Amino acid sequence: MSDEQLGHEKTLTALVPALAGASLIYGSGMTESGVTFDCAQFVIDNEIARMIRLVVRGLTVSDETLLVDDIHTVGPFGDYLSLPSTLAGMRGPSTSLLFDRRVREDWEADGAKDVYEIARAQALEILEDHRPEPLDADVVAAVKAVSARVDRELGR
Repeated sequence: MSDEQLGHEKTLTALVPALAGASLIYGSGMTESGVTFDCAQFVIDNEIARMIRLVVRGLTVSDETLLVDDIHTVGPFGDYLSLPSTLAGMRGPSTSLLFDRRVREDWEADGAKDVYEIARAQALEILEDHRPEPLDADVVAAVKAVSARVDRELGR
């Protein structure tokens, strides 16, 4: 399966349940029907989930977000694309933290890295550098209490 097919399938598999109200996306990082876990795929799936969350949240529709004042100012056949408000509005909902949407010439000049290469580099960086915040002492105590109770119940 190509990267494009896998990305499309993963997006649809997550988007449809999310639109139906599900709050959990299953299978992040999994390939081959869950037989294989891939850290780069996990980074890609995290970006897909982030973008799905934006879709599910919805868009605010108002005079401000529709830029009604700018429409009246520019008028019919005017140039809306050069307005700062148009640029500001287009950056928000569709901005990707992972997918490179530059023109081909800029992408090629930067080494033509595909999304998997970029995701793999991010995954390696996370694995090497991430330092999670320590759990609060009360949370650690609660986890230890549950673990001790289970050990007693299982006769360990």
